[in-house]
Amino acid sequence: MAISTVVKSIQDIMRKDVGVDGDAQRIGQLVWMIFLKIFDDKEQEAELFSDDYKSPLPENLRWCNWAADPEGITGDELFDFVNNELFPKLKNLNVGTNGNKRAFIVRSVFEDGYNYMKSGTLMRQVINKINEIDFNSSDDRHMFGDIYEKILKDLQSAGNAGEYYTPRAVTQFMADMVGPKLGEKVLDPACGTGGFLTCAIENIRNQYVKTPEDEQLLQQSIYGVEKKQLPHSLCMTNMLLHDIDIPANIKHDNTLSRPLKGYGPKDRVDVVITNPPFGGMEEDGIESNFPTGLRTRETADLFLVFIMHILKDGGRCGMVLPDGTLFGEGVKTRIKEKLLKDCNLHTIVRLPNGVFNPYTGIKTNLLFFTKGEKTKDVWFYEHPYPLGYKSYNKSKPMRIEEFKPEKTWWEKRTENEFAWKVSFKDIKAGGYNLDIKNPHSPDDDLGDSDELLADYKDLIKDLDSAREKLKAELMKALGGNA
Repeated sequence: MAISTVVKSIQDIMRKDVGVDGDAQRIGQLVWMIFLKIFDDKEQEAELFSDDYKSPLPENLRWCNWAADPEGITGDELFDFVNNELFPKLKNLNVGTNGNKRAFIVRSVFEDGYNYMKSGTLMRQVINKINEIDFNSSDDRHMFGDIYEKILKDLQSAGNAGEYYTPRAVTQFMADMVGPKLGEKVLDPACGTGGFLTCAIENIRNQYVKTPEDEQLLQQSIYGVEKKQLPHSLCMTNMLLHDIDIPANIKHDNTLSRPLKGYGPKDRVDVVITNPPFGGMEEDGIESNFPTGLRTRETADLFLVFIMHILKDGGRCGMVLPDGTLFGEGVKTRIKEKLLKDCNLHTIVRLPNGVFNPYTGIKTNLLFFTKGEKTKDVWFYEHPYPLGYKSYNKSKPMRIEEFKPEKTWWEKRTENEFAWKVSFKDIKAGGYNLDIKNPHSPDDDLGDSDELLADYKDLIKDLDSAREKLKAELMKALGGNA
């Protein structure tokens, strides 16, 4: 059976279970099962190549010993085993005095994980479907990798979980332009499901890895940090799928919770590629980890300050930032001033609306800079919609092919209808406002009247729907009395 059919069957089975509510929970349920299956396949491979390999898991908790047999435990027995033995023991897995990395990986995936399924019978059906995939087969792993990308993309429509996914076209373009090399330490400090890191891995492996020693060096060079459990688990699984055998450098933590001065020379990195959360606020006290003049509770701004600190001199960064950072004043101005004086902000690619739909409609920008060089000029490139597009959506996502003009222009830069250059002197005179309009664009008009009218009607419909829902909730709270 085709792997795409297997995954669809798994999702259909999960929809029958009363404990699984919505895409985010379905993906959360799938990820711990897939993780254990991949981990088990990797262990079996390790056992073939090493006579002294010892699993960090108790024998009865290894996938091959409780899940692999299609006629194995099911129903209430399976439900009790998963909830009362598997999860408690993996959450508290002993990593030993020397810090067993494989044990640490498993524990980090399960420490805040949850089994949503209530039916042991349906759980057995899902497990049997997962067992049809052989993750030691390069063909199966490659095909599942493509499907996994689609699973991650489904997060965009799974409520707030959409914040964890950056379109593949964006991650690939940014990795291509930053160009991580073999031996360079690559970090995503807000790594989500690992999209930027997997692009970096593929780029390095395709261009530089020629020997087993090269591969080992790559394995040790990939670093990530993710605050939330679901994307962290997805990222760990993603790393295994991309042949990072022991992804112990992917931490489940909040990058910003450690004082900036606590990051010393040994923590410095060569490359940062990231899309930090934007539009949100950090918890009270986090800002005190940063220098007095650069303190804010806005997450994206704090990450920009962190990245300027963590990069080595000569280190390179590509990061996604919202328009608000570009035109913001106050502490944002001080952060941008530091950026332009401590780094060479050589390029800002301005993306059109809708790239992150339906999670957010906020306009975003791709910033590329190198630490240790002062900014002389900033090049702006306004990325246009493809011909015939007015926005992006699920059926018309952004594609990597759209970035071909930027890639062609990148090494031999000239001004054109999409590209323009602004000097540091002019930016400073403008109060470090980086929200600079394309001088080659015609003046903005009010837009197409039919389109505006349709948008207005949609807005009215949404307002009416929200009003009715609020009215129903109030009536329910009042016991049905109007």
